[in-house]
Amino acid sequence: MFQFLPTSRHVYQVYSQVSDGHPKESSPFINSSAATDAEKSQQYDGKNMALFEEEMDTSPMVSSLLSSLANYSNLPTGSKEHEEAENNEEGARPSKKPVKAPQLGTLMGVYLPCIQNIFGVILFLRMTWMVGIGGVFGSFIIVFMCCSTTMLTAISMSAIATNGVVPAGGSYYMISRSLGPEFGGAVGICFYLGTTFAGAMYILGCIEILLIYIIPQAAIFKIEGLEGPEAEAALLNNMRVYGTLVLSLMALVVFVGVKYVNKLALVFLACVILSILAVYAGVIKTAVDPPVFPVCLLGNRTLLSKAYDVCAKVIEIDNETVTTKLWSSFCDSDSLNATCDDYFANNNVTEIQGIPGVTSGILAKNLFGNYLEKGVIIEKRGLASDADPDSPPTSSNRYVLADITSFFTLLVGIYFPSVTGIMAGSNRSGDLRDAQKSIPIGTIAAITTTSTVYMSCVVLFGACIEGVVLRDKFGEGVNGNLVIGTLAWPSPWVIVIGSFFSTCGAGLQSLTGAPRLLQAISRDGIIPFLRVFGHGKANGEPTWALLLTASICEIGIIIASLDAVAPILSMFFLMCYMFVNLACALQTLLRTPNWRPRFKFYHWALSFLGMSLCLSLMFICSWYYAIVAMGIATCIYKYIEFCGAEKEWGDGIRGISLSAARFALMRLEEGPPHTKNWRPQILVLVSVDAEQNVEQPRLISLTNQLKAGKGLTIVGTSVQGTFLDNYAEAQRADQSLRKLMETEKVKGFSQVVISSNLRDGTSHLIQIGGLGGLKHNTVMVSWPRNWKQPEYHQQFRNFIETVRETTVASLALLVPKNIAAYPSNGERFTEGHIDVWWIVHDGGMLMLLPFLLRQNKVWRKCKMRIFTVAQMDDNSIQMKKDLITFLYHLRIDAAVEVVEMIQSITDSSRGSIRRKNPPGMRSQHSAEEGASLAEKPEDEVQLIHNKNASTPTSPTSPTSPAGPAGAAATWTDNKGADKGTALLSPGPEAGKDFFNMKPNQIDVRRMHTAMRLNEVITKKSKEAKLVLLNMPGPPKNRVGNENYMEFLEVLTEGLNRVLLVRGGGREVITIYS
Repeated sequence: MFQFLPTSRHVYQVYSQVSDGHPKESSPFINSSAATDAEKSQQYDGKNMALFEEEMDTSPMVSSLLSSLANYSNLPTGSKEHEEAENNEEGARPSKKPVKAPQLGTLMGVYLPCIQNIFGVILFLRMTWMVGIGGVFGSFIIVFMCCSTTMLTAISMSAIATNGVVPAGGSYYMISRSLGPEFGGAVGICFYLGTTFAGAMYILGCIEILLIYIIPQAAIFKIEGLEGPEAEAALLNNMRVYGTLVLSLMALVVFVGVKYVNKLALVFLACVILSILAVYAGVIKTAVDPPVFPVCLLGNRTLLSKAYDVCAKVIEIDNETVTTKLWSSFCDSDSLNATCDDYFANNNVTEIQGIPGVTSGILAKNLFGNYLEKGVIIEKRGLASDADPDSPPTSSNRYVLADITSFFTLLVGIYFPSVTGIMAGSNRSGDLRDAQKSIPIGTIAAITTTSTVYMSCVVLFGACIEGVVLRDKFGEGVNGNLVIGTLAWPSPWVIVIGSFFSTCGAGLQSLTGAPRLLQAISRDGIIPFLRVFGHGKANGEPTWALLLTASICEIGIIIASLDAVAPILSMFFLMCYMFVNLACALQTLLRTPNWRPRFKFYHWALSFLGMSLCLSLMFICSWYYAIVAMGIATCIYKYIEFCGAEKEWGDGIRGISLSAARFALMRLEEGPPHTKNWRPQILVLVSVDAEQNVEQPRLISLTNQLKAGKGLTIVGTSVQGTFLDNYAEAQRADQSLRKLMETEKVKGFSQVVISSNLRDGTSHLIQIGGLGGLKHNTVMVSWPRNWKQPEYHQQFRNFIETVRETTVASLALLVPKNIAAYPSNGERFTEGHIDVWWIVHDGGMLMLLPFLLRQNKVWRKCKMRIFTVAQMDDNSIQMKKDLITFLYHLRIDAAVEVVEMIQSITDSSRGSIRRKNPPGMRSQHSAEEGASLAEKPEDEVQLIHNKNASTPTSPTSPTSPAGPAGAAATWTDNKGADKGTALLSPGPEAGKDFFNMKPNQIDVRRMHTAMRLNEVITKKSKEAKLVLLNMPGPPKNRVGNENYMEFLEVLTEGLNRVLLVRGGGREVITIYS
């Protein structure tokens, strides 16, 4: 320590000598070659970075990092290439300046684009009708709900947009990076569809203005003379034809160059603002000088303008009464004696002012709604009318009729698109000088402005315009004028022309924005089948995406009704806004360390309120459209989940998963699972070759077939060496495990440990596998192959140590023998048996495993058979009945067979003596047994079982089937000795006599047991597809390791597939519900 400090100073002095002109050391850097040293010395000369020069490739200097961040370019997708291509077309230049993004401020970059996108076709074409149908009160509620939704969404969006840099992509980028690729893709597609259908709605609005208010004579399908459904069909067909033409023209404009659309944007915006100002000017004028705008009523019914020339039945010309055109419409001739319509004859014709003015008090009459059925005549409330309630109205084609059935929820669906467009600022985030400042201020200011305009318009329309005019959607009672245009000053044409250009501009904006959004989604690669739409022209223009957008937009054109298309795009926008609110709420509640928005005026409760409003409005607008939209989003979500690219974007859903996992793990720590909840949590121990490939891949296949229990799976292996030297090998082994698990469709985790020897590595895996309460309770390890050959002796020793460790840790153990013969996941057994040899009770593992296997397609057709062994003093018939009853209560279908094995009388009586003697007397008898056992001939040695060990009603018996009870003390790790349940508790003298026995005699007894059992098993289960049997425990002393392997080899000889099972010392299956 004290010697190091001067050395450090010396190194510092070496570096500081450079400025004095003294020669530097040739290699002053640690662990670096002389060639690179000279370069690094020059590169970092005089920068005081000597301590960190070795890490400069991975850890750059702060100054260079800050420089790269300051020069961060955030252009929209394709815009840089587009501008460069435009410059190239103008001719080559000797020195090209780098293309820079426009540095827009809050006003030009966010506020005005949002204003332009929010104000749209609904304001001009449907707002007055909505006030007339819903009333001022109902319409105000609708506007307030929708504007509140967008304001809350804007607050959430501002928080997300100011939490770091938002690249071009706007809302899609925000949602996908906040909620993950699945939600991001689903909502991105919904937002794309919403924008596309918005384009269709704007085009339909444009055609409606053109054909109804500007050039009605341009209609291809003539409406004149047609009535009812025929006239409606003709109008829709005109919309389809002209809509397709306009869509084609707009798509061509977008394809030729986006810059033309952007240059026209300000012109379109000016049209919108001028139109709104004209409306306010008209309202002010009505207070001073109301315009003369007559509406003709027959009784209380509104008459079509084209049905009359003068609003009277007869007129006086030269003291002569002459009938009018209106008379001819309702009577069979022009004469005064003609037969006329009853309603016409009984009611007078009156002329009222369509726009009485803001001071007229008409607001009180327009305060409440007047919802109409389709085909109902529009009537003035409060005016007397003489009509027969029983007779249907006649000459209805002379009146203004309701074209659709109206109700509150319909109005919500039609109106909501007029508040969309709040994302326009965030979509331009790449063009903003300071996006984190401009987006919140500009968006919230735009929503405040537009909300104020909408709410004031609702009140002013109700206060200025007569109710029958408001309910006249197409202005049929006011000479075909646009109703809002009748209010405008100085001329209705200001509104007509302004709204026409604004709808054209909005349509172009939609056709420009939607393909870029689709291109951004495609280039992210999260939806494989959309990747083709990520390509475009050389300058980055999304040609294929534009083609798809135009095709989807044509669907909206074919629908042809503005009122039918509006709720569709309402659904998609509402879903998008809902997930923006959800993203903000989740990030706030999870308190992610990276969640540090500059915009501070947000709260999770506001986000949840916004999300609830969005969801409510979806079902209010149209519950079936809402279900369809959610279905589309769910399908896309699931598609991305199963087929999409794996993306890690640090999203909030991952944060929820982490929080939920932590909570669940803490709950699991509270105690061990109940028997009913027990399932195999398997640690699969595999070995890898020199290339780090798994040597026993069928172990993973078997694990997958056992996973009907849906438990935890950990596939582990160990790499020999040190962590520093062999880390790369461990990573390769981990990749190999993951790849194999993916191939075999095993959901779980891989774990690789590096240890100085494989034995310790396996032991570490058994000890540290899992986390908290989510730990493995079962270990699966393959039978060591070629264990008899000298070079593989260490393998079987490691195997036996693994068996010992699982026994100590109370873990279940599965040892598949002949693993190469096990079926792959693609194979199917069409018939056969799974045989269970239930020799000792192990907690029910032998029952549970075949049941789990038969849930898999590989083993489904196999039938289950259970064999158990009866001793000399057992009643085999009663045993079979008891076992059948036991299986019935376990709800397991299996054939049952009890196998009787003939035993020596001497051995059997010796076993019964042991059972009858109390624990205190066993030491004396055990010494005698040891002596008599030594004198017994080898050929008379028989298999002896304790009755408690062989009957299924003794679940706590820990004995194993190998050898006599006297040998069990050294053969197995008997945990029950202290409780008096062991077969033998030898005292010091008995132990001495026991260990003086010839070792060959014990081994011969065990070998004889293995042979007898193998003979019976082979006879009964030779053709079985799989045999499961109890695995004897290992010897305590390591001297008998090789003999233990020999006994197991003999026990399983002649069987194709064997699964040796050792229980974990607890019940895993129960008869109770």
